[in-house]
Amino acid sequence: MLGLLLRFLPFWVREPLYILIGSVFGVRIMYIAVDDHDWKAAGIGTVFLAFTAIRVHTVIKALRARRNPAPVPVPTPALAQTQAPAPAAAQAPAQTQAQVPAQPPAPAVAGPPPAPAPAPAPAPAAPEKDHNAWGQALAAFGVFGALVAAIWLGPHMLPSDDNTSHPASCSDSKDTEHDKLPKAYARTPGAVTGDELCEALNRPDLARLLGTPGETATTAYGNNGTAALTDGKVAEPEAQVEFDTYTVNLSASYNHLSTAQYVRLFDIAGDRAEKDVRTVKVLGRPAFFSSDHTMKFEIDFSEEHKSAPVQQGPLARSLSIALDRKDRGGFYDITVWSKSGTLPPDAALVDIAEKVLPTVLERSAR
Repeated sequence: MLGLLLRFLPFWVREPLYILIGSVFGVRIMYIAVDDHDWKAAGIGTVFLAFTAIRVHTVIKALRARRNPAPVPVPTPALAQTQAPAPAAAQAPAQTQAQVPAQPPAPAVAGPPPAPAPAPAPAPAAPEKDHNAWGQALAAFGVFGALVAAIWLGPHMLPSDDNTSHPASCSDSKDTEHDKLPKAYARTPGAVTGDELCEALNRPDLARLLGTPGETATTAYGNNGTAALTDGKVAEPEAQVEFDTYTVNLSASYNHLSTAQYVRLFDIAGDRAEKDVRTVKVLGRPAFFSSDHTMKFEIDFSEEHKSAPVQQGPLARSLSIALDRKDRGGFYDITVWSKSGTLPPDAALVDIAEKVLPTVLERSAR
């Protein structure tokens, strides 16, 4: 439909529109092709730019023809050229008759009628009124600019029916009423909040680090809690980000137990092998891996009000990292689990820690 409308526009309106449309789309498609390394898009962009180059060449030729118009040839009448010598031929009989006056004049003989006088040459046609080509071109650019503005601003001005899912934001779970932090956070220098942990964990590349790059976060929230059995005196903020496959939890414990003491507790309990405890170093800090089962709650809101007791949930894998290089107490904990029981490799947890913890350390240093 748009092509038919453009065909009926004047030349100086249609061609600038073609050039503008071709250049805008061509440059945009080529940029996307280079950014995404897409050869098909590069071919389409090349076609648009070639089309634009042809239109530019056509406009340049038209401008040159308008500036230097070709002279119009004036036709020469043929009768005027053939009958020009007639007067010279008529002089000769007159001279001969003057020399022989004694002879009687010959009787007049009827001959062909004299040729009509040549018609005057037609006057050159009056030049057509020159249209304002530049004015038409500017008007075309203005119309196209208005169309682009309408297309660009339309989705922002009109209500959208887009039902596509968007990544969850930490701000979505925040309450309108800002609750005060527990006193334990004021007593702990450098303690971060659950919201700050959530902002650090909810990274755009978190799904890729987990090995599921096509997924988006469905839930993200932070919590400003305290450690159990401490009477609210030990700050323990946490954040959680959920995907379709995995759930990631990040917490910070500001207690006085070091990672080395935790590992010794596993040895004393005799379940180091069962929980697959493995010591490592992450960001130059002592750390250890451990595995444990999550807890599963089932609550039925039907009329029978049946609720199952707490059950053992799927296995979770944790990476605990000391708060400082000297391991003087406290740790960050990154835990991953899934409903199906599958777990990412331990290297994925190390990658998450190396990406997330520098942001957390910057916030805690404020």
